[in-house]
Amino acid sequence: MTGIDEITLNFNPGSLTLLNAILAIVMFSIAIDLSPRDFDRLRRAPKPVVVGLASQFLVLPALTFLLVWLTEPRPSIALGLILVAACPGGNISNFITHRAGGNAALSVSMTAFATIGAIVMTPFNIALWGGLYPPTRAILQQTQIDPVQIAIIVGLMLILPLVLGVTLNQKRPALTARLRGPLQILSMAIFMAFVVLALAANWSFFLGYAGAVAGLVIAHNALALGGGWVVATLTRLPPFDRRAITIETGIQNSGLGLVLIFAFFNGLGGMAVVAAFWGIWHAISGLALAQLMARTKAAR
Repeated sequence: MTGIDEITLNFNPGSLTLLNAILAIVMFSIAIDLSPRDFDRLRRAPKPVVVGLASQFLVLPALTFLLVWLTEPRPSIALGLILVAACPGGNISNFITHRAGGNAALSVSMTAFATIGAIVMTPFNIALWGGLYPPTRAILQQTQIDPVQIAIIVGLMLILPLVLGVTLNQKRPALTARLRGPLQILSMAIFMAFVVLALAANWSFFLGYAGAVAGLVIAHNALALGGGWVVATLTRLPPFDRRAITIETGIQNSGLGLVLIFAFFNGLGGMAVVAAFWGIWHAISGLALAQLMARTKAAR
């Protein structure tokens, strides 16, 4: 286990550029579900989005720090958990919320607002919570994290496709209606294929260390889902919104996490394995939870 803090994954710059492009396509496929009316509706009734963003960017990082402090994993694993918690909601959260019978419009809007907020909140949460835990603080002190560079990466990967998708949906709704289903399926298939190929280049390493992070990632994901549900319940949101916030908090953009890990941490072993395992596990847990939730109709 000690070697996980020194090992780096094999991931060349060309692969990183390709991953950026894939995530941009995934974000675009989500954005064409949005229109300016969605944002206006939420402006008039902002409580669900405010609660969801607080759960995403305040509660989840704090719960993650508590998990790290109690379990004391290897430094690179701990920082991987903190970094994943600092990312915005994942790209499949909208699909899973729809399957769960939750407020899909709220989920899509939360993804959009969290993506915009990630420009500031992602580097802030990495620096804050990573700096509070001495072992991860040591890694951060050896790493040059440029907030401006993170903002540029997030902007090109997530914000630009979001703006283009909303604009296309407003200008050419008939076209986006035809593109929506096939594009979402295609983009997620390409993303999953890329993750599999990236892991194939590091398969022996991943198999060797996945077991070391599996329990922590599963516990972390359960903590995220549970935290989202508790926050939404305590703020007295209806079950329809509660399902969306639960899933949005528990489904993280681990693809963005991988990009940041390879761009700023040179593919540091424990961090990369955590983000990769998260990308697999949150899809499994999210779909299982959606199946369970869908058995009953959510009150609005």
